Amino acid sequence: MKTLIVGDVHGRFGDLNTLINKQKPDMIICCGDFGYWPGVKGLSFDDIKPQDTKILWCDGNHENHWALKERESDEIVPNVVYMPRGSTYTLDDGRTILFMGGADSIDKGMRTLGKDWFPEEVIRDRDLEDLPDTKIDIVVSHTCPYELTNSICKSDFKHVEPSNYALSNVWVKYHPELWYFGHWHFYKEHVERGTKFTTLSCLPTYLGWGRWWIELE
Repeated sequence: MKTLIVGDVHGRFGDLNTLINKQKPDMIICCGDFGYWPGVKGLSFDDIKPQDTKILWCDGNHENHWALKERESDEIVPNVVYMPRGSTYTLDDGRTILFMGGADSIDKGMRTLGKDWFPEEVIRDRDLEDLPDTKIDIVVSHTCPYELTNSICKSDFKHVEPSNYALSNVWVKYHPELWYFGHWHFYKEHVERGTKFTTLSCLPTYLGWGRWWIELE
């Protein structure tokens, strides 16, 4: 089963379709900032053409979180499935993925509450209350544990916030073999305490540095 992990899509669904057509994956997993903005001109999930590819995505900080709360189904359109915080998916090889989206917007001071900024974007303690008591092999999140902000995420945009501390608790609880995240707009791999972390860049590519997609190990 060919599975691709992608970073922030930011609603660039045409580029996502191109990736699907070229790589023909069985599954794509997005690490947040997928582009959930119902009613915004030019950002329609109907533009995604997944064909036989299943797309799983967690929320980032740049989604309409109020609209997400009102969704009628996790399957937003056929084969495109939102994975809420704390949800899991078991791959054909038996490995289990935990999804834990969310992060704080560093530019929220320039955004408008209820229009393009939502306080629910941040991971809170309540998001950790119902985490599954099962073995987790892979974590997919939007941002990273606090400890990674001092190693893999050294940059001028360093921004430590509650989501990072929440994800530190997730790391302690599960110690997964693999962890994928986006948010920081660059590509890098880093192994720490037995977990291989990979942060992926973004679409459009001029906003980031390095690869925005890789194949799942």
